[in-house]
Amino acid sequence: MDLVGGIFIAVVFLYSVVIHEVSHGLIARSLGDHTAEDMGRLTLNPLKHLDMFGSILLPLFLVIIQSPFVFGYAKPVPYNPHNLRDRKYGPAKVAFAGPAVNLTLAVLFGLVLRFLPEFLGNSILPSLLGSIVQINLLLAIFNLMPIPPLDGHWLILTFLPARFNAVKVFMVRYSMILFLILLVFIFPLIYPLINLLFKLIVG
Repeated sequence: MDLVGGIFIAVVFLYSVVIHEVSHGLIARSLGDHTAEDMGRLTLNPLKHLDMFGSILLPLFLVIIQSPFVFGYAKPVPYNPHNLRDRKYGPAKVAFAGPAVNLTLAVLFGLVLRFLPEFLGNSILPSLLGSIVQINLLLAIFNLMPIPPLDGHWLILTFLPARFNAVKVFMVRYSMILFLILLVFIFPLIYPLINLLFKLIVG
C-alpha cells in the first residue's frame, strides 16, 4: 500500500507540474506567442519538461534527509513577452495560468471527494483523491509567492505602481537569496493555509 501510494503521489506531482507549465504556454499562444509550441513544449509528455536537478535530484535529496517538505520543479515553458498582443497584462496572465490550473484541479477533485458515495469511503480512493487536492493546492499557493522565479513575482511586477520600481529591482537583484529564505522560513508556514483550503473544498 505504501509503495503504491508513493508511486501514485509521485505521478500526480509530476503531471500536476507538467500541466502547470503547459498552461503557461497555452495562454501565451492564445495571446500571440508560439515559442513554446515551436519548441515542442505544449505536450503532456513529462520527458519534455523534466529538469535533472529540480525534478529528480532536489526531491530525492529532500527525501533522503527526511525533510518535512518535498519540493521540485520542471523546466519553465519558454515564451517571448514581446510577442504577446497584450504587452501590459500579458505576462501576468501567462504567469497566473499555472496556479489557476492547479487550483482548478484541486477544486474539481476536492468536490469529487466531497460527494464521494458512502460505500467508497472505506477504500483507498479518498486517500488518493485527497493527495491530488493537497498537491495541487501546494503548487498553486507556492507558485503565487511574489518572489522570482515563481509566478507570483510577475503579478507584482505588473500591478505594483511605478513609484515602487526600487522594490522590483531589489526583488530581481536578490531573487536567489529571497528564494532561499522562502524555502527555509516561509514555505513551511503555508501548510496551515493549505489545510484550511483543503477543508473548505472537501468539507
